[in-house]
Amino acid sequence: MAPEPQEITDVEALRALAHPMRQKIEQCLRKGPVNSAALARELGESTGLTSYHLRQMAKHGFIEEVPELAKGRERWWRAVPRDRRFPPYSRQTPEMREVLTQMHRLNFAELVENVRQFEDARDALGPWADAAIFSRATLRLDPDRLREFFEEYIALIHRYSPSQEEAAPDARAVLVHLLGFPEISREESTR
Repeated sequence: MAPEPQEITDVEALRALAHPMRQKIEQCLRKGPVNSAALARELGESTGLTSYHLRQMAKHGFIEEVPELAKGRERWWRAVPRDRRFPPYSRQTPEMREVLTQMHRLNFAELVENVRQFEDARDALGPWADAAIFSRATLRLDPDRLREFFEEYIALIHRYSPSQEEAAPDARAVLVHLLGFPEISREESTR
């Protein structure tokens, strides 16, 4: 079942998401629950630093503890599944715009790195070497139809997103990104 969309308007929550270390932590949590010690090893950071960032992310509800995995003082964390949305540009404050611009730049850098890693490992991936899909299209839409297209895309993502327990035995995480924006005319780009 698809989670309800959650529009994030709190600038501090946006800053919590946009922090480079927290972006890396979120990427690690996509693979499943983790504790601060394992996370620190994976990221090459101290346990104290990863613990701090985990607590900050939990404070804003982006992650939660997994008590059934805890042993003694060891705390485990998992991502909270959400359909995170951000206010449209017209409703963003200057602070929101600054934070979201930073977040988008980090996300694009992560995408480029993920593609590089896939290309480097492709020879050893067997049938998964053929699994890269790419599509490019130009749609002629008004803003309302573009929002409708986006909602259908999100519904499609949820339709093909079984839980780890429900996924086929040979399933693996597949990173899917959608980017759409209006083409800028020559006249608009010279303003």
